[in-house]
Amino acid sequence: MKQLFVKMRGVEQPLHGQWKEGHDQVEVNGLDYSIDTFPFDLPTAGTVFGTLLNYKKEYERLAPKMNEAPYNAPPKAPILYVKPINTLLAHQLPIPLPTGYEEVTVGATIGLVIGRRATRLSKEEALSYVKGYTLVNDVSLPHESVHRPAVKEKARDGFCPIGPWIVAHDESMNPNDWTITVRINGEVKQTIRTNELIRNVETLLEEVTDFMTLSEGDVLLIGVEGDLPVARANDLVTIDCPAIGTLENRVMEEKVIKEVYV
Repeated sequence: MKQLFVKMRGVEQPLHGQWKEGHDQVEVNGLDYSIDTFPFDLPTAGTVFGTLLNYKKEYERLAPKMNEAPYNAPPKAPILYVKPINTLLAHQLPIPLPTGYEEVTVGATIGLVIGRRATRLSKEEALSYVKGYTLVNDVSLPHESVHRPAVKEKARDGFCPIGPWIVAHDESMNPNDWTITVRINGEVKQTIRTNELIRNVETLLEEVTDFMTLSEGDVLLIGVEGDLPVARANDLVTIDCPAIGTLENRVMEEKVIKEVYV
């Protein structure tokens, strides 16, 4: 049984739960709930930090551009960006497709949820600072530029689904050997393996906390693979990792969401 931290809409404090891998029920505070009908809320309220260029294939694809102006050399430290609070979206809620756009890209990844103040960690102690793991969809508008922060493309409302819960870390877990599957309308569009990271989880935490402190509740994304799948209006996006669970959200036109949910 996986030990969980679960947030229920309308309940202020996170709840403790259990989930048996692959099953469609979750036990929360001793009661059984169907995952399909449980009113999930955002499992954490900390800052979400994304990581660029941490998968080998994506790095190799963009390597030629790294030697062009204005950088003229590959990066030596992790490249981070922030998914601000307006982007955060709970499991099962709709992803807004902005007016005037036909599609969004799906950036399936794992979020490392920090359990206590983390600064200047070593690789050997890094995982002891991880409260647990959650699934994240780093949604973006399609773009090619690597020479400026993609704020307009990545920081839109609802562009960071996260959840459905946090799976508590334990020593038997190896986040560097997990598989993430992306399905759109039930069809497999991408398979990602975390053993293809340039910086594995421990190294990423060591290098990030060397220059910035992560606080309890913050989420550090391990990175997204290249060749991102695209989703259009009414597409159902499902991100699955057997060790963590399933994050699912449907893309809906922004104007439709406002009519239905506001």
